[in-house]
Amino acid sequence: MRAVSANLFALLFLCALASVFYVWSALENRLERHKRGFSVPGGGSFHQGLPADLSAKTFRALLAVPAAQRPHLGGRLEARNLTDQTASAGNQDYHVNGDNKRSALREGPVKLGSPVEDGIFWSEWLEDLLPVGFTEEYSRSWRESARTYRIVKLEPGCGRISNQLATFGDGTKACVRYGINADQVQGETLTYYLASLLGITNLPPLILSQLSSDSEQWAAVRTRIGGLQWSDRAVVSLTEWVSNLTGVVTPAPLRQESSGLHPVLGELRNKTTAELLELMQWTDLIIFDYLTANFDRLVSNLFSLQWDSRVMERETNNLLKTPRGDLVFIDNEAGLVHGFRVLHMWEKYHNTVLSSVCVFRKRTMQRVAELHRCRDARKRLREIYRDSEPLSLELGFISDEHAGVLQDRIDRLYKHILHCKGKYSQL
Repeated sequence: MRAVSANLFALLFLCALASVFYVWSALENRLERHKRGFSVPGGGSFHQGLPADLSAKTFRALLAVPAAQRPHLGGRLEARNLTDQTASAGNQDYHVNGDNKRSALREGPVKLGSPVEDGIFWSEWLEDLLPVGFTEEYSRSWRESARTYRIVKLEPGCGRISNQLATFGDGTKACVRYGINADQVQGETLTYYLASLLGITNLPPLILSQLSSDSEQWAAVRTRIGGLQWSDRAVVSLTEWVSNLTGVVTPAPLRQESSGLHPVLGELRNKTTAELLELMQWTDLIIFDYLTANFDRLVSNLFSLQWDSRVMERETNNLLKTPRGDLVFIDNEAGLVHGFRVLHMWEKYHNTVLSSVCVFRKRTMQRVAELHRCRDARKRLREIYRDSEPLSLELGFISDEHAGVLQDRIDRLYKHILHCKGKYSQL
């Protein structure tokens, strides 16, 4: 009898620990968004209240598993800039440089023709209405500035406890990712440069920095670094802190009760131009997360459906939106390196999400088709990474095995595009 009681007590204790982690990990993510101090269009500011029901984030524990314990797997497009043309080390707000006519077209009903062309591609007129948040010119300018600015303050923020919100000498800010292991910083960095290859400009600019004792950039916060127990000479990533953003809920066509997002004109014509522009960005996000095997966004929501049937009605993890509706892909640490290591656990969910989409941006798919045809994704990614990041050799690059996984996923994505084209080209 005593043995039964002891076992029952142990079980209850484990359940209590799981519940604490369930709530804490969700709170960590919500509190980051709560701290951003979002400005509302038209003036004023507000802080989002924490909802009573916080979605589960138990999958995030996978990010803490050391690599040795895990199963082993055998130029951007030129476009208009939504940010200020003169870049400082970090913008306080996400500015919009759009004319009134363009803004009116974005907000109004669909009047300019079919939202789809050539069977499975978003129409060119829609693409022309979608300004780019972080152009190549802007991102390069930010990176150059951020490498020279002194960091004067580190404070909690930017998600997990190991990350910090840095304030530069001019008052602007950046998210510092220390990472539980090097996989996270490497994944975040290489994901950013893969986005550059694909012409996806929804990711804030990023640089690497080394925590050396003789670094002038970190001199003013050395005491704080010691308190955080960050290793000397560790390589960390800094991404531009963008405020004035809000959370994003998965659109109805991509939820579990829907048949998916397909180029069916009857369904798409009922949407406003703004809704179509957001859906266009979601299709970029889905193919991007598929290529990088990033499970810490829509895929994690799909996984969580087994115990939380309303998870799709809540804000999507690591995805934010500007006042105009432009999506910003943040915290991509689960992409590429770590995502590939645990691919066997998540692949069925990645495939499910990808199969739900059969309409794409033509410009993005042209990049995918080229990477498929030339079969040189590793070479191109390595070149843009080495040419753009002075600390690339310090942080390292993906293994040959993982480079093969990336090329294989590009080939699979291309095959899926051909499948969609064959299915819908006659519509």
